[in-house]
This record gives sequence, structure tokens and C-alpha cells, in this order.
Amino acid sequence: MIVRPRPHWLRMLFVWHGSVLSSIVPQLLWTTGFAVLVTVLHGRLFQWKVPLNFVPFSLIGLTLAIFLGFRNGTSYARYWEARTLWGTLLNETRTLVRQLITLLPSREGIELPVARLIAFVHALRHQLRGTDAAADLARLLPEEDCSRLRSVRFKPAVLLLMVGEWLQAQRLQGRLAPELAQAIELPLGRLTEALGGCERIAGTPIPFTYAVIIHRTIYLYCVLLPFGLVDAIGAMTPVVVAFIAYTFFALEALGAEIEEPFGMEPNDLALDAMSHTIEASVREMMGETLPAPSAKGVGYVQT
Repeated sequence: MIVRPRPHWLRMLFVWHGSVLSSIVPQLLWTTGFAVLVTVLHGRLFQWKVPLNFVPFSLIGLTLAIFLGFRNGTSYARYWEARTLWGTLLNETRTLVRQLITLLPSREGIELPVARLIAFVHALRHQLRGTDAAADLARLLPEEDCSRLRSVRFKPAVLLLMVGEWLQAQRLQGRLAPELAQAIELPLGRLTEALGGCERIAGTPIPFTYAVIIHRTIYLYCVLLPFGLVDAIGAMTPVVVAFIAYTFFALEALGAEIEEPFGMEPNDLALDAMSHTIEASVREMMGETLPAPSAKGVGYVQT
């Protein structure tokens, strides 16, 4: 995620970090180079011209803009839903820890479920990104819990189950009234819903055919565009083609980047930072020493 102050309007024109320009430079170079060749050779090579003008490109450009708008709108909806779900994780984790502190007769023993909740957040981050959660689990949990989780595929779900098992044990021991146990189960259930929502986004990409249609249309449009402009604007054709190609290529790249909001791209969600924020908030509620703040990243990019 890009976290930086908004620069001056003039400096904004030349921002590199946080834009998708670095990922589309090759496409821009060959598109502009091809437009230069068309401008120089059109009508001179074999005395032949491609019979095109700007009219069909106006119609195709409108259709392409609608497709790109739909694709990017859908991608951003997924991105924002993912961010909302992680906001729910923060809120419900705080609620659950507060209830454990205030509804139980003493704080004795609540360190274990709290540690499991923190581990749940980190395990979810690792599951969504396909990384190994072993180091975070070993840092947070006793060896018995780590052993149970080693052979488990869906570690976040099992960690919530372990919190529920702890609550059940407290109820059976008489430390927690059934009514209070039921109240504490509510935020635990909402954490499960947030977990399922994150898994749904991670496991259900936008249908591939949309990406194929948009990708093919953009490239075909940018290849043919110089032939439709060269007779009308002459030497300015490469400049106009480069500008239009930048717009289309950048929108396509941005939509593809935020479509999967849990990844490691610069504009994806900063799950590392959010996980450490949740951990710091919970530890502060418990009166513990706060962990070191997560790294800011490089070039205003938080991961």
C-alpha cells in the first residue's frame, strides 16, 4: 500500500514510486516505436496506405473505456471489501479481548486465548499470501499449540476453534457463566465471518475472460491507432499514441494489481502493517510491552 503525503501538482506529474508506470514501460516503448515507424513509412513503403481514419477508433475507444471502467470498478470493490474485512478483524479482536478482561473474574489464564487471537491475525495474513506462518506462530504460541497447527491446512480457522475450546473449558470450570460465554461467542463468530470473507476474495478471482477481452482489445487498438491518426496529425502521431496507450495500459495494470488485494504489489493492502497494528492494540489492552513497529517499507510502500 502506498502511504505518502500528496505531493505538489507539478511533482505529481513525475511521481515514479506508487505509479504503475514501471510495469508498463516496455509496452509504451514498443507502442511508441511502432507509431514512429508508421509515421515515417506510411504511404512511402510500397506506396501503400492502410485505409483507416479516426472514426472507428472513437467507437472502439468508447467501448474499451466502458470495459475498463467495469473491470477497475470491480477490482476496487474487491480491494475495499478486503480492507473492510480487516477493519472488522481489528474491531472484533479488540471487543473479544475487552470481554475476556472485563467479564472473567480475573485475568488469570487469559494470556493464552489472547495470544491465539494475535496468532490468528498473523496466520490469516500468511494464508492469504501463501507464506509460511511458522515463525510468527512459534513467537506467539506455546509448543503444544504449534505442534497441533503444524499439520493443519487452515490455521486461522483452527486458532479460532482453540479460542472457543478455551471458552468452553472456562464455562465447564464455572469461571464463566453460560450467558457471558454466549456473549463472548458473538465477536468470535464475526471473526469467523471475516475469515470466510477474506478466503472468498482470495479464492474467487474476476473471471479470466474479462482480462483476456480487455487485454486483446487494448493491444489491437494501440497497434492500429497510428494508422488512423497519421494522415490527420502527421508527426504528432507518436505523441498522441503514447499518451493514449499510457492511459489504457495503466488502467489495465492498475485493475490487475488491486484485483488481488492481499498480494505484495505496491498498491495491495499493507497486511504486515495491519497485523502488527492489531497485535500492538491487543498487547496495549493487556498492559504488555508493545512490539516494535513494522517497517515503513521502501519508497512509501507498506507491505
